[in-house]
Amino acid sequence: MSKPEKVRNLNQISKGTDAFFNLVFILLSLLCIFPVVFVFSISISSEAGIQKYGYQIIPTELSASAYQFLWNERGTILHALFISVLVTAIGIVISVLLTTSMGYVLSRNTYALKGFYTWVVFIPMIFNGGMLASYVVNANILHLRDTIWALILPLAVSSFNVVICKTFFKTTIPDSIVESAKMDGASQLRIFLQIVLPISKPILATIGLFAAFGYWNDWFQASLYISKQNLQSLQSLLNNIQNNIEYIANNPYGGLSLQQYKASMPTESVRMAIAIVIILPIACVYPFFQKYFITGLTIGSVKG
Repeated sequence: MSKPEKVRNLNQISKGTDAFFNLVFILLSLLCIFPVVFVFSISISSEAGIQKYGYQIIPTELSASAYQFLWNERGTILHALFISVLVTAIGIVISVLLTTSMGYVLSRNTYALKGFYTWVVFIPMIFNGGMLASYVVNANILHLRDTIWALILPLAVSSFNVVICKTFFKTTIPDSIVESAKMDGASQLRIFLQIVLPISKPILATIGLFAAFGYWNDWFQASLYISKQNLQSLQSLLNNIQNNIEYIANNPYGGLSLQQYKASMPTESVRMAIAIVIILPIACVYPFFQKYFITGLTIGSVKG
């Protein structure tokens, strides 16, 4: 038996093991899908049915009142959706450019300040200045309060993502390519933009998706820095709606009109409908980048 055949046989697994692995992955997939299906089933359940029968995977009494409630607020929700899409789009571009450029610089052995900036990137991954310090810098020094940049810049760079980029570039971009480009007179910026980035699609997709998840799901920055209604993101708006629902549902001193509104308004189903509205857009985007995302994340983690 030749050496390639021996290596191939060593890498093969039995049919039983393969079937077991497939079964495990199917079960894990179902565990990931089940919560979404369960939340959706609650969102289309009537409030009376939830109070009488509790949460059920198959609703006993169907109702679209939760989505009707959100539809009645469609003008505000659509504007908040526009803000979220705008913030996510701009944030992805800024985050990818900053993160990949920092990771590329730290991956080059010829960079004189490599050791110093490696610590500058690494330390914030373990320690941070705290919420108060961040608020003072962003609101009082940078004057980001009540601007769209307050939703973008604080989340633009993550030390963890920089380390992933550094590992990817160090293990994937040969020094010979960079040296050849230098000999041809290319600047570092040109090398990065025209040579490194075009062959780094996996890491670009990985960082882009990390940034997209971070920006899309964020509501905390808006709660800290945004007081203008026209700058509220979708997540912040829906969080405010949910908090108002909880306030109305739990306030026993609201008077007759408030109690009547409470009685006619869905609560549990609205919370679940809000979750579906937030999940759906990002879930539709993910499959288009899945191949690059898995490749980039695997390279960044395995090579260490």
